[in-house]
Amino acid sequence: MAQKYDYLIVGSGLFGATFAYKAKQAGKRCLVIDKRPHLGGNLYCENIEGINVHKYGAHIFHTSNKEVWNFVNAIVEFNRYTNSPVANYKGKLFNLPFNMNTFSQMWGITTPEQAVAKIEEQKAEAAAQLAGREPANLEEQALLLVGKDIYEKLIKGYTEKQWGRACADLPAFIIRRLPVRLVFDNNYFNDKYQGIPIGGYNKLIEGLLAGIETKTGVDFFSDRASWRVLAETLVFTGKIDEFYDYQFGKLEYRTVRFEEEIIEVPNYQGNAVINYTEREIPYTRVIEHKHFEMFGQEVYDCPKTVVSKEYSTEWKEGMEPYYPVNDEKNGNLYAQYKALADQEQHVIFGGRLAEYKYYDMAPIVEKVLNYWK
Repeated sequence: MAQKYDYLIVGSGLFGATFAYKAKQAGKRCLVIDKRPHLGGNLYCENIEGINVHKYGAHIFHTSNKEVWNFVNAIVEFNRYTNSPVANYKGKLFNLPFNMNTFSQMWGITTPEQAVAKIEEQKAEAAAQLAGREPANLEEQALLLVGKDIYEKLIKGYTEKQWGRACADLPAFIIRRLPVRLVFDNNYFNDKYQGIPIGGYNKLIEGLLAGIETKTGVDFFSDRASWRVLAETLVFTGKIDEFYDYQFGKLEYRTVRFEEEIIEVPNYQGNAVINYTEREIPYTRVIEHKHFEMFGQEVYDCPKTVVSKEYSTEWKEGMEPYYPVNDEKNGNLYAQYKALADQEQHVIFGGRLAEYKYYDMAPIVEKVLNYWK
């Protein structure tokens, strides 16, 4: 078969869609295929009761790169949403990230000097327990960084649910640092720009893929040879181990299960994101989707709300892979696949599955923009 396209792009998530957009700008012919019944990958939103529900978990765009921010806003205007999650520990609420509001809620203190004294006192207790040796696990590392109160109430249970194992059994390097802010600032990100596309992430994907041929419900691996000959270059955003037929073994992931519910009130929890940090509550967080795009009176003009409870679980075949397992075994396995990928000609690997790396959205866009430069 004669080549019909310059690029066959497998996967219509943010990497694939942005790559297709830039390729089209450069006068290239693209075909984008996706095995899901919809475009957009994990950014896909479903409109339920007038609310854009993030079907694959909350996505909040944030960056300090003005070029990236201007690029996405040229596709669709972003709103002013600011991520300010709240932690619920046994019914008591704490602001995140760890800041003066958190310390005031935790200890009743009012000044940065008091907060520093309390944290340093607890860090010293942790250091004394180590008796000069390096932290051997995540628990010891976290105690050394922020002390027992913050660790036990806001880190331990949430982390154990997220990883499915005790903090004492997790490697110390997972928590290299824990930011402590000595100001009353609940803005989770330090980036200069953040927000959500007005009208939801589908608007961003639709804008990126406008005028580009797409096919959904198509599995590249079901007829790999036939798809491959259609284009000079393959852009692959799926699982790199699957691309190489798992010849070295299967990479491991954590995944997330969602329980979605329509609730007959206009405002259920007053915030988009509330983390449940005690181990006994099985879900990690509750997302109330309307707060990503509705503010002030808009919240009450929409009489119902949609919430999603998130459960972190071990990945099994057939589940959606979300987070790479950041340990030595999987790192070594990925390195073997990466060595094969580096030898490929006319194949570009990109995104969290193809690179076995957790990505925020802005670095994905930045990577594609830099490629086309």
